[in-house]
Amino acid sequence: MRSLFGGCLLAVFTSAASVLAADRPNVLFIMSDDHAAQAVSAYGHALAEVAPTPHIDRLAREGILFRNAFCTNSICTPSRAVIFTGKYSHRNGVYKFTALDQRQPTLPKLLRAAGHQTAFVGKWHLKSTPVGFEWWSVLPGQGRYHRPAFVEMGDEAASGRVRDGKRTSYEGHSSDVIADKALSFLRAKRDPERPFALFCHFKAPHDTWEFAERYRTLFDDVEIPEPPTLFDTYEGRPALKKTLQYIGSEWGHHTDFVEETPELQGRARKAKQYQLYMKKYLRCVRGVDDNVGRILDYLDDSGLAKETIVVYTSDQGFFLGEHGLYDKRFMYEESLRVPLLVRWPQEIPAGSTDSSIVLNLDFAPTLLSMTGHPIPTDMQGRSFEALYRGRRPDDWRTSMYYRYYFSHFETEPHYGVRTAKYKLIHFDRTGHWELYDLENDPTEVRNVYNAPTYRAIRERLTVELTRLQRELGDDCEDRGDRPRTGFDEN
Repeated sequence: MRSLFGGCLLAVFTSAASVLAADRPNVLFIMSDDHAAQAVSAYGHALAEVAPTPHIDRLAREGILFRNAFCTNSICTPSRAVIFTGKYSHRNGVYKFTALDQRQPTLPKLLRAAGHQTAFVGKWHLKSTPVGFEWWSVLPGQGRYHRPAFVEMGDEAASGRVRDGKRTSYEGHSSDVIADKALSFLRAKRDPERPFALFCHFKAPHDTWEFAERYRTLFDDVEIPEPPTLFDTYEGRPALKKTLQYIGSEWGHHTDFVEETPELQGRARKAKQYQLYMKKYLRCVRGVDDNVGRILDYLDDSGLAKETIVVYTSDQGFFLGEHGLYDKRFMYEESLRVPLLVRWPQEIPAGSTDSSIVLNLDFAPTLLSMTGHPIPTDMQGRSFEALYRGRRPDDWRTSMYYRYYFSHFETEPHYGVRTAKYKLIHFDRTGHWELYDLENDPTEVRNVYNAPTYRAIRERLTVELTRLQRELGDDCEDRGDRPRTGFDEN
């Protein structure tokens, strides 16, 4: 039934594709992997002065910055599936690191059927061969930082799995190569008679933070500001005590820096590890920012900027030492929050901001709405087009639902609800609950779930959590162990 619906919908779109297609805006969707909002200087966090991102900040100056944009499952593959389908993990079938079932409607399929020339370059990470694009060039799996190998359209395998395709290597750093490929599409492959929808996905700044050689001495003379919770003791939060994604962990040897800190112990060692980690991370961010600048400059020079919607975001947030952590997964703010900046000179007033709760679930319906296409009724997100027009709908969400399914790092699975002022988290495998007052405890170090003064708030949020699960169709007993990939053996 799902395949039949998708086929009928695409047929309807295709029949209308020639109507006004040339008058519709272009789309440039730029996404980085693990780029925390606190590492985008437009957001004004502590890193803004020492590690600015001037090119990404252009989108805030010339468009809108969303202050409360969140992901619904803070892990790479599921978040990408959410973005392309407009549906939660339990609806699109990608809970963890499994393939996206390409039989369902997706944003690129719908844009292409409606007349856009669709293209993708960079980190795909959805396992199944891309569908819905007229041109693509993707990194298989995580991909390499240096001399990256790509699977090009036409070199895909009959198995339908990206990893099985023929690989072609390119000299250089992945951020540079991805930007080169994006620019090559815009210069040489773009059909000037049709609007384009180009998805440019950087690998950086995902671990293991291998930066381009030209940034090797960047930040050598800089002391990176420490977050106030770097030495968090995790009182009242047992899941944090258990996880292996702390700075200094030997898991994956990403941030232990044994050779660089042989003489140090305790807080002094962690402080040094933090500096080493952050400088590698921020050097990768600089590479992304510089390449975003190259692409934006081309839009200006070619005259395409005025008629192009540009989105910059990340697949999820990331811990930059907060709570002593790196990586993501947890529903705490730094992992949950994503940067979201959108520029469309014809429609969005320059220098706008919005504080409404926006989700990566909303990206697909918003881009469909912005480009004049119908939104499928089974998408669970909604267009935030009214927000950048300064008209927040009366029924806009006042809470959001999150769920992470266990994969690795010993990070406990959990689900929860966030409002403007509070956050309730349930670690369903252990039965532990956490409640945070975000106004009075923005760093989330005081779990007030059992505090008598918060009883009414706790009860209200519990009701809201149950309502969201019922409304969204999520079964809290579903552990995510039965993914729907579209491959027979699954």
